[in-house]
Amino acid sequence: MKNLNPLRGRLSTFRWRTRLTLWGAAACAGLAVVAFTRLADVALKTFFDLYNYHPGLPFPWMPFVTAPVAGMAAVWLTRRFFPGGQGSGIPQVIAATHLAARGESVSGLVSLRIALGKIVVGSMALLGGFSAGREGPSVQVAASILHFAHRFLPHSRAISPADLILAGGAAGIAAAFNTPLAGIVFAVEELGKRLEAKTTGILVGTIILSGLVAIAIEGNYYHFGRMKIAQFNEIVGPVVFYGMACGLLGGVFSRLLLWPQQHPSFVLWRWRTARPVLFAGGCGLVIALIGWLGGGLSFGSGYSVTSSLISSDALSAPWHAPVTRFVATVVTYFSGIPGGIFAPCLAVGAALGASTSGILGFGADAVPITALCMAAFLAAVTQSPITAAIIVMEMIDGHEMVISLMAVTLIAKAVSGRVSPELYQQLALGFVAQQRAQTAAAKAREEEQTAALQTPPETDPQTAPAGPEETKSK
Repeated sequence: MKNLNPLRGRLSTFRWRTRLTLWGAAACAGLAVVAFTRLADVALKTFFDLYNYHPGLPFPWMPFVTAPVAGMAAVWLTRRFFPGGQGSGIPQVIAATHLAARGESVSGLVSLRIALGKIVVGSMALLGGFSAGREGPSVQVAASILHFAHRFLPHSRAISPADLILAGGAAGIAAAFNTPLAGIVFAVEELGKRLEAKTTGILVGTIILSGLVAIAIEGNYYHFGRMKIAQFNEIVGPVVFYGMACGLLGGVFSRLLLWPQQHPSFVLWRWRTARPVLFAGGCGLVIALIGWLGGGLSFGSGYSVTSSLISSDALSAPWHAPVTRFVATVVTYFSGIPGGIFAPCLAVGAALGASTSGILGFGADAVPITALCMAAFLAAVTQSPITAAIIVMEMIDGHEMVISLMAVTLIAKAVSGRVSPELYQQLALGFVAQQRAQTAAAKAREEEQTAALQTPPETDPQTAPAGPEETKSK
């Protein structure tokens, strides 16, 4: 029995080294998400301070300068220094999870370099007024940190890289929204489509630690404040109507975002491929024009507008608010900047509910309908109904509406599925093909270099050294 003690001690050391590595990586992921949050808030505040500096001017010129410049700079920096950091970041994490499970390279999808670029360049895009969020990019940031931590494990087989990427992505959602339950559901419903018993413990522990770090710095807050819920008796009609309406709009939204991938030969996308920086500048001009026409409601992530609609009883969204936010978010995605669609989609849903509830006779219940539309539109875009319902429920402390939120998201998902395939899963297929092409090209270059080193140099007969027979004859 004494011989087992050293073995038991070594196993205990192995386990504790694994745990400490995971805990440290989770804490770093939480810190990175908090840093991203602070930087994004500073960028948004700076933009709106400049935008409102001269409110009396008949023509707000500032966004027509900052948006194109920020867009071109963000796309140039991304393509030059942080390739793989464009867009939301969630499709990259899904693609990395699939590739890592097969033992393939994921260096072009998750890395510390990409995480840094996502934070810095993503905040730069917000400084220009683009309709983008930080929640989706936080998924890629946290997943990159957890994947980097794999090299510090005491044994490479202690935890698979795919499980660490999945856990990091879920931790990113949990820390960005302060919604730990939604992080777990997001990992099951969207990122991995699977969950093994071994992965569960890693997932929960990572989410809890990264969330604790975020709460310790930011405080235990509700992302959009607390919703003031009045008596909401007639629930079946609004749930069915808004579930179908948001499902249709969300399906169209997803179709538009998949347009460049499914029709790359279209003239607009050929021009974007040939001149990506100039194309981003043009998108910046469109963003500025939409913001000017819509009174500035489409600028930024939409956080301030959504918070005011949720936390107040007044119906304060004009009819054009969901339209301008919808179009601005699509154009922002087309530009190729690093930025997410979670917060803008929630803003579209909030504006849709607030602007139509009075017209449809639900004016007294405008705030609950706003929450229903937020969850329904997000579920229609992502086609992850349980995740959308739980995210909205946890963000607004709306546990009284859990059944109605579940119902409206399931209806929205069913309608959206008829209009468009799953957005993130389809985008992930493109990143899988891109990563494999990069890996194959790098392997071909290595083989060429190896062959060049192994091939003896050709010698000139006139300058070659004389052989033994030639020397004897001489």
